[in-house]
This record gives sequence, C-alpha cells and structure tokens, in this order.
Amino acid sequence: MSELLKNRYEFVLYFDVVNGNPNGDPDAGNMPRIDPQTGYGIVSDVCLKRKVRNYVQFARENDEGFDIYVSEGAVLNNKQREAYEVNDLKTKDNKDDKLTAQAYMCRRFYDVRAFGAVMDTGDYKCGQVRGPIQLCFSKSEDVILQQEVTITRMASTTEKENASENRTMGRKYLVPYGLYRLEGFVSAKFAQKTGFTKDDLDLFFEALRLMFDQDRSASRGKMSARKLFVFKHDSELGNAPAATLFDLVEAKLIDPSQPARSFKHYEITADKGSAPDGVELIELL
Repeated sequence: MSELLKNRYEFVLYFDVVNGNPNGDPDAGNMPRIDPQTGYGIVSDVCLKRKVRNYVQFARENDEGFDIYVSEGAVLNNKQREAYEVNDLKTKDNKDDKLTAQAYMCRRFYDVRAFGAVMDTGDYKCGQVRGPIQLCFSKSEDVILQQEVTITRMASTTEKENASENRTMGRKYLVPYGLYRLEGFVSAKFAQKTGFTKDDLDLFFEALRLMFDQDRSASRGKMSARKLFVFKHDSELGNAPAATLFDLVEAKLIDPSQPARSFKHYEITADKGSAPDGVELIELL
C-alpha cells in the first residue's frame, strides 16, 4: 500500500484551447466564461475537476478504491447508504457510525479523498470531508475573443420543415485561441485525514497531463495540456508561501503586438534557481 503524503505541494498547469469553448457560462447563453472587467478568460475549478474524475474513471475503472462519487447520473444518497449497509451500521445519527461511514467513503471513492465532499444530506449522513487538493479558477494569459458563429442543419426534424426552404439555424461560441493558467494546492495534513496517498497524487498529476485527450468534443475544440510545474516542499507544512512560488513561473507573448493564435507564440519560463531552500521545482510536462 502506498504511503500517505508527507510533503506539501503546489502546482501550475498551462493548457490551451484552439477554436473551442473551454468552459461555457450558463448565465451568458453558454458563451466562454470571461472576467467582464478585463476580458480575460476563465475556467472554473468544477470544470477541471470533472475532467480529472472522468480520467480516473477511465484509467482505473476496475481497481478497488478508485470509484467516483460525483459521477454522471449518480444518486449520491444511494452511495452513502451503501456505506451504512456494508459496515452494518444501524444508527443514522450516531457520531461514531457517521465517522465509520465517512472513512468507508474515503477509501472507496477517489474524488472524496482527493477533493473532499459534502455528504451530510439524506438519511445516511457521512459528514463533510475537506480534501487535500484545491484548485483555483484558471485564467487566460491574455484577453480572449469570444466569437459567435452561425451554423445550419441540412436535415429536417419534420415533413413540414423538410418542405420549407428555410434551414434550422443555430449558434456556436468559441475562443480562436487562449492559453490558460491553473494554480493548485495539495495539503499533506488533509491528505492524512482522508487517506490520500502518494500513488493517488501521481494519478492526479497523470490526469492533469492526459485528461483533455479523453474529453474530446466538437464544442471544446482542441484543448491540450502544455506545461505542468510542481513545487514539492520537504515538510508537511511547507517551506515557502505559495504566492512566492507561483511567481517563479510565468508566460509571456513573444510578440505582444500580434494576437496569440498558437502555443508557439508564448514563452514559458520557470526560475528553478530561485526556488527557496526546502522546495524543489519539478517540471512534469
């Protein structure tokens, strides 16, 4: 069995999109999310967690302990009930029984021990778990262009529609190009509480590198993980502030006078020589 985490981590992931919508905003007709004051693009933490969950489900679907709690079409309270039935727990309001059920949920479901979960609903309460992995909202390196394109459908739904010369019209929203930066944190202390192991962390970083290759769709265009930098502390509580470490990694347009339309238009640097004592900067992609 893999050992529990004994080190704090932070990480920076750069990913890009070409002619796609990386994260639609339901409050804006599903247009790409932006910061309305600056025009910079945004991708929510929930969006990327979904992709990590999907990757783990594909990669470890037959392995014990790697089920996904928040999965498509799932009834979450039914999964919580299983924690009581498997452990033969009778009292739904007993504190000790709730902790036993919670421990079962952490062992069985990868996303519970990684991201945490609120499992205090329904008759089979399993409490609230705060996960060791926390993600920020991703932000584009530059202002993005929200582009709206008109599409038509050549097939008809009904005979009446087929007899008409008019074709069904629709809208599609995309970003011609955007490079996004995700910053995240891994707490060794919370990992020890949920049972999150070093192997679990390796799987998470694997998912960050490969998740877009398992999540293709016409609406999302071509999305790719480009760079992944990991800061590993030699202690549980850490050896430097996260903000100081994040400042060591930056992306710059090679020619700011031209709009970015390719990853080649950026230069990404990581100042490994300036990493504080007790912190190792590792490039995983």
